[in-house]
Amino acid sequence: MAIGWMTILANVPWTEVIKNAPVVADGARKLWKKVGGRAAGPVSASAPRTQPGTPEEQLALLQARVDELHGEMLAASEVIRSLAEQNAQLVARIESNRRRTLALIVINIGVAAMALLAWLR
Repeated sequence: MAIGWMTILANVPWTEVIKNAPVVADGARKLWKKVGGRAAGPVSASAPRTQPGTPEEQLALLQARVDELHGEMLAASEVIRSLAEQNAQLVARIESNRRRTLALIVINIGVAAMALLAWLR
């Protein structure tokens, strides 16, 4: 199972992911500011689902539906914003781990070279 994950992680273009993470986070923030700045009116839970006869009743029903959809859109954009921020944090941690791993590899190669030289003397 670990080999499958390693294969998947090895095939991810990390440089592209890291390069695009801030753009994704900024896009989510802009979407949240644009959508979250508007106040949705209260949604009437007792609004009938049948088509009323007068235009005023139809307009009220449509306005209630628009308010309901706006609330759903706000919730969805909050989820998108949260996911984008989590993605940016994850990418930053992965980049940090990649750098640490690279440093450990270089240090281990240096220690192995020194041990080999000490052994050969």
